[in-house]
Amino acid sequence: MHLHKYEKIWLAFGVFALIIFLSVVGVSAFHQGNTPSGGHMTIDPEKVRETAPFNEPGLHKKEDGTYEVSMIAMAFGYDPAKLQVPAGEEITFTLTSEDVTHSFSIVGTNVNMMAVPGQINHRTHTFDEPGSYLVVCNEYCGSGHHFMSTEIEVIQQ
Repeated sequence: MHLHKYEKIWLAFGVFALIIFLSVVGVSAFHQGNTPSGGHMTIDPEKVRETAPFNEPGLHKKEDGTYEVSMIAMAFGYDPAKLQVPAGEEITFTLTSEDVTHSFSIVGTNVNMMAVPGQINHRTHTFDEPGSYLVVCNEYCGSGHHFMSTEIEVIQQ
């Protein structure tokens, strides 16, 4: 097979650009400490309500002064249905599902995670402004999906 001179030049340029691109991505990922995801926590979907912290869903203050909200996504709702959290405090949302795949998205924030049966997901967020924040499910979960929402009320302490 014979390659024209210009084809060889463009092929060499493409390979060189690919090597540079992959090197920049690799070095920046290493420098920023990015690693493959791991350490997933699992739970028996049949025993969600018997397993801590989901046996008492809601807001809990941890020993280090931060807060944890344990929530269960279920058919067309979340447990707890209403939630109050303090403004300016670090809140870790711990979420699972007991039936099908759901989503947990707090409108107006960057909190967006999946609620998958058998898996526990975590996301930390600090609400700077008091007010009401809408939580919606972005994953179609059945005929009543459009009813699946709740509110988080952020209060000033």
